[in-house]
Amino acid sequence: MERQPPVAPSDEIDLYIRTYNSLLRSSGPVRVRAFEESHAYSASSLHTGALSADIDVAAFAYAAARLPAEMLQISSMVLGQSHELFEAAGHDVRSWITVRSRGRRRPSRWDGKQRLGVFIASVSDIDDLVPIVTAYQIEWNKMHRRLAALHGQDVKHALQIDDEQLATLTSALGKDLFTQAIETIRSRECDLTMCMLASSFSQFQRAAQRWWSGIEPMYVRATRPKRPPVYFVSSNTHAIANLVGGYALAHKDEIMAYVEARDPEGLREQAREAAKAGDTKLAGILYYLLRGFIHAHGEAKIKVVRDFERQSGLSHVSEPGHIDVDVQIVELSKVALDRIDPRLRVPGVERLQQSEALIVNIDYPLGMSAYHLLSRLGQGVGELRGVYVMGKAATLNGRVGDVALPGVVFDEHTRNTFLFNNAIGTPDVAPWLEHGSVFDNQSALTVRSAFLQNTQYMGAFYRDGYTILEMEAGPFLSAIYELVSPTRVRTNEFMNLSGKTPFEVGFLHYASDTPYSRRKELLSKSLSYFGVDSTYACAIAIVRRIFEREAARS
Repeated sequence: MERQPPVAPSDEIDLYIRTYNSLLRSSGPVRVRAFEESHAYSASSLHTGALSADIDVAAFAYAAARLPAEMLQISSMVLGQSHELFEAAGHDVRSWITVRSRGRRRPSRWDGKQRLGVFIASVSDIDDLVPIVTAYQIEWNKMHRRLAALHGQDVKHALQIDDEQLATLTSALGKDLFTQAIETIRSRECDLTMCMLASSFSQFQRAAQRWWSGIEPMYVRATRPKRPPVYFVSSNTHAIANLVGGYALAHKDEIMAYVEARDPEGLREQAREAAKAGDTKLAGILYYLLRGFIHAHGEAKIKVVRDFERQSGLSHVSEPGHIDVDVQIVELSKVALDRIDPRLRVPGVERLQQSEALIVNIDYPLGMSAYHLLSRLGQGVGELRGVYVMGKAATLNGRVGDVALPGVVFDEHTRNTFLFNNAIGTPDVAPWLEHGSVFDNQSALTVRSAFLQNTQYMGAFYRDGYTILEMEAGPFLSAIYELVSPTRVRTNEFMNLSGKTPFEVGFLHYASDTPYSRRKELLSKSLSYFGVDSTYACAIAIVRRIFEREAARS
């Protein structure tokens, strides 16, 4: 029996989306206050306390982690797609200070006073940013009212929060800035404004073109084939680099000495036990601690690591075209087989030395950016031999650390249901996963934003068999459809890609939170070292698949 399309978005969520999209068409600043009512009544699963007088510390912490620390000083935000648009509006963002947040790689510039310029790479940045800023302002003002009324009391009693909530709030505002931040919140209301500069679909495409222009010189060859075959991967910038580049395993003694001296995150004993079990067991903790090891030795160490990885066939391209989505290029014929992770040693791996193909790995983009970047890459490369996407997701029926492999994806952007043959199955992932479980033949829901969901809406999808909530699969599949079809992707249809792509398609999602049972997982915690297990199991499965296919071709 043919599967019926999923439910439409709830009226409250739909009203919220229409509200901010309509208001942001204004040519002048819009007060965030104008979004608060529709935000609160949308009953977002990430902001369940929006209508309560009590402080929703978890929602504030989630929002604060995805905004720069300089938000304490900001009164106006300007959203634009390019330097040219900012400059045409009189904002010299090239001279402003680059600022970043812990939970988003969205590029932002601060004028050193009260204005923040935010670069948006797709419509998903708007869907993500508006609810984050609105939640931030709502909870700021709740805290302001209580702190101002009970000035002189300690923060915990003034805000009427418990010890765990106080710890969450302290972490969100930063331990070093906490006292100053609380005083700022006490001293004034938050009354932010947002202004959207003239945005257009073509500007998003131009941004993707600038991104590709920063990659193309590294990709195009002087010898034949001028445009080598490509395996496209969307994951992160550490997994494939560690598995293929090999620096951590080759320098395990140095990293272990750092662990013994510093005991980062209290992992010394765990590292000692892993070392006794051999390199395969030790690899995960070395990979996780490599970043801290590099930072402990200063910026010069980054160059040393990059040079080592380059000798192993892996090159980095940082912020190509000034777009904050880094790229790694792996030349399979130059991979140093004596340096790779032992779990990548597939039968015939030595035949990679005859391969002409490359792996192009991008640091996973947000939402619709995935569509624009894969579309542009697909136009610029030669033969595309595989598309593999790994990313975080919320699971409605599993546990944090599990891996889910979908064969069906419903995309909220196009309202299309995509069906495809997932090239990665449970046998590809399970051998490398120590703690979690692998579930294949799953159905995924690509959401517009983490905030733009409520319990009623998620429940309807769950009853229809959708157990994965994530943000990139739908846009990637829309791009894949257009790479193999003579027409643009349509809307409100079933799109059957099974057997219709000349390249493999693989999607892997590792569960980072369980919104039905433990809302705090998404709001206040990162996977940290625990996430190494599922992240690397997925990455190993992808790289092994590529190695096996190329070894069979050579």
